[in-house]
Amino acid sequence: VQFVESGGGLVQPGGSLRLSCAASGFTFSSYAMSWYRQAPGKERELVAFIFSAGSSTKYADSVKGRFTISRDNAKNTVYLQMNSLKPEDTAVYYCNTYLRGSPYWGKGTLVTVSS
Repeated sequence: VQFVESGGGLVQPGGSLRLSCAASGFTFSSYAMSWYRQAPGKERELVAFIFSAGSSTKYADSVKGRFTISRDNAKNTVYLQMNSLKPEDTAVYYCNTYLRGSPYWGKGTLVTVSS
């Protein structure tokens, strides 16, 4: 199982970024996917979740209305569109899934929101 996240970077408050996570090594279309984030000195937290068919999504309260998770099962890729970014969104963002009860993580991509 491998995840490769991309799309992070430095952005000003109010700006937008789109993260991508390319997955391989498992039947991507059969599994729910999540984005987590971990800010400096804080615990990793769930940001967004999408079911295998993309029919249903869930979000942390802190990002509702600003972030959108989506997936392209033909490309084995999950996305996180982040709009109206705030300094408190600064973190390393990870994609994740659970296979047979075990979590799998990418290496993460750093998002820094600063003027």
